[in-house]
Amino acid sequence: MSIYVGNLSYEVTEADLNSVFAEYGSVKRVHVPTDRDTGRPRGFAFVEMNTEAEEATAITTLDGAEWMGRSLKVNTARPRENSGNSRRNNYN
Repeated sequence: MSIYVGNLSYEVTEADLNSVFAEYGSVKRVHVPTDRDTGRPRGFAFVEMNTEAEEATAITTLDGAEWMGRSLKVNTARPRENSGNSRRNNYN
């Protein structure tokens, strides 16, 4: 399972998120996607923790919490949906 963390400050780093989520258990991985063109963070991230219980506690506690001047949106990450307009599909 993975956690989606939205409405992040563009200044946030993986280390920042790691320290916040470590309060709720062992963090396995943090990924902060960046814009391809600018290299800037996109305002959301994904966090994986060692157990589902740790993830559930982090989600419950942090969803709606104020951090770095923003109200966090924290929930279970959903699988990426195929929009049907990827480059691969344009050749059909």
